[in-house]
Amino acid sequence: MASPGKKATTELAWAAALAAALAGCGGAAKRPAEPVGVSTGSPVVPKVPLFAFDSLDARPVSSDAARGKVAVLSFVTTGDLASQAQLSYLIAMAKHDGERVYYATIALHERRARDMVEAYVTALKVPFPAAIADPVGMNESGPFGEIHTVPTTVVLDKSGRLVFKKSGLVKSDELRAVMHGL
Repeated sequence: MASPGKKATTELAWAAALAAALAGCGGAAKRPAEPVGVSTGSPVVPKVPLFAFDSLDARPVSSDAARGKVAVLSFVTTGDLASQAQLSYLIAMAKHDGERVYYATIALHERRARDMVEAYVTALKVPFPAAIADPVGMNESGPFGEIHTVPTTVVLDKSGRLVFKKSGLVKSDELRAVMHGL
């Protein structure tokens, strides 16, 4: 025969299991089941973002320059350590990937900070195109939606469709997983 303490613990466990099962069964309104094998309309095709940023040199940072390649764009600021770390990851990846992947960085600064951004890109030895964009213009109507945190990294497939967007530091292995098969 179970002791009173063990019996109470067992009853609590059963009550918790029952509560979890019931929570999974109710709460949200149920949608009608989709008929199997019946088309419900045309698939939603993601919009291809068109973009062009103010390049720091002759190499364009635009949707045209990225056309036909997987593209990795990182939005950074010069005074942020996470942005510097993100660029370090991308620089190492770009050395490995060569011309197969289009890498670019966009510094979110006002245009009057161009000299500072150029010095930053030079000091970090960024081998891929870099641009500057006014952070005020990076709202929800921009090509990648709102960019409100740095670093923010986006990945576009070869057709130019947005397949990944993440704010905060994104390590190389996570980016490689996203890019695998694109």
